[in-house]
Amino acid sequence: MPTILPSRPNMVASLARGERPRLGTAKLRQIGKPLMRRRDILTLLGAAALWPRGAFAQSPAKTARVGLLSAVAPISDNSPNGMALIRGLAQHGYELGRNLAFERRGAEGHLDRLPGLVEELVASKVDVVVTAGYPAALASNRATKLPIVMYGGGDPVGTGLVESLARPGGNLTGISDVSAEVTPKRMELLKQVAPQLRRVAMLWNLKDLGMTLRYRASEAGARALGISVQPLGVNEPDDFDQAFGAMIRDMPDAILMVTDSLTNLNRKRVFEFAAAHRLPAIYEFEFLVRDGGLMSYGPDQEESFERVAALAARILNGAKPAELPFEQPTRFRFALNLRTAKSLGLAVPPSLLALADEVVE
Repeated sequence: MPTILPSRPNMVASLARGERPRLGTAKLRQIGKPLMRRRDILTLLGAAALWPRGAFAQSPAKTARVGLLSAVAPISDNSPNGMALIRGLAQHGYELGRNLAFERRGAEGHLDRLPGLVEELVASKVDVVVTAGYPAALASNRATKLPIVMYGGGDPVGTGLVESLARPGGNLTGISDVSAEVTPKRMELLKQVAPQLRRVAMLWNLKDLGMTLRYRASEAGARALGISVQPLGVNEPDDFDQAFGAMIRDMPDAILMVTDSLTNLNRKRVFEFAAAHRLPAIYEFEFLVRDGGLMSYGPDQEESFERVAALAARILNGAKPAELPFEQPTRFRFALNLRTAKSLGLAVPPSLLALADEVVE
């Protein structure tokens, strides 16, 4: 019987390891044609010498541990943001369940729990922390020197979390805020359903510095368009009744809600008030439109979380947050709820409908 040569891929692998091919002691007998000629072996030897170093190396055995911290519910795998994060990390070689593990924590709206949750993440030996919202980013930044990637935390320079967008310094980077840039577009969209828009009420969480700065940027943008602003800052759930009372006494033409854990947890009350008084309202993110809000215009959250994932992957690969510039959203989405528009008695122009990236019917 002839000696069978190893298959070519196996031979190349053995040559790359510096081993000589084991051809056996018996001579090859020709059966029709030789199984492999001397010229073929020499060709493979040359190919192995030129093969890039590490071409046969296996993936690192170490599992990357990523902490996820939110002021509300923990970020789940099947949520839009969670799926975008998993997809983004996979694009950079980190696959959940193979070489990636998540440690999830959420304060469920109780911000006083955040420091303890950060301690839990540190104790679980995560390699990087991904935070959603300013309070989560602040608590993490105060409690640990672990690398942090922030999303949804407002203006990181204005809040003092970083020195500059270009060179953050410290241990934190992420996606920055663009409220000043998008407010004119939000006002323009509101005017499509409320042509007489002269005054807009703005709801935001007074205790959240990141959201206060977002409100100020939105206020400046509205005033630049000649639209006056009714400021309605809230500190706790009971304050929403006071805000609603202020609007009843001096009714605005529309509402803009700045989204954070407090306003998000009370969003249904805002929807109900707007419906009861037939007020058009615009929100920052499309999930609020799916829940019953009239319209939203803001950064594409899925794209933003994919970019958060890319920053986290760079850190896992050895990059330092201090040297990773903050990024800004580049893709924005407009969502419109036609059911809500109908209940408010609003006529939606075809031109507005044509602009929508998502329509809830």
